[in-house]
Amino acid sequence: MAHFVLEYSDNISNEVLNLQRLFADLHQAAMDTGIFPLKGIRSRAYACQDYRLADGNPEHMFVHLTVLLGAGRSLEERETAAKSFFSVLENHFASCFETRGGAMSFEMKELEPVLKYNKNNIQDYL
Repeated sequence: MAHFVLEYSDNISNEVLNLQRLFADLHQAAMDTGIFPLKGIRSRAYACQDYRLADGNPEHMFVHLTVLLGAGRSLEERETAAKSFFSVLENHFASCFETRGGAMSFEMKELEPVLKYNKNNIQDYL
């Protein structure tokens, strides 16, 4: 399980945002680690319409990526994956930092295996 959840300011153009490209790159990075099964990788994004950054300049933008992981991977595996995922995020939004104020953040959370339910037949369609 690797779930990517992106929150972003709604003042990023669709051309720059390019969510399907970002998600494809994140999924590939997850696969490249060798520790995440393809069927458990998911991505979703939420535009934030109500926000304020620093001095309130409406040109400032932000992106925040949370990665949710199932329990069981070593700290070293998680660190390697985290660096890879943040690198994808940095590369994807590099142009924003060249032309405007921006804030980028990342966090990885390992979920406790208590009372976790899921159903998945994605492998039947891969």
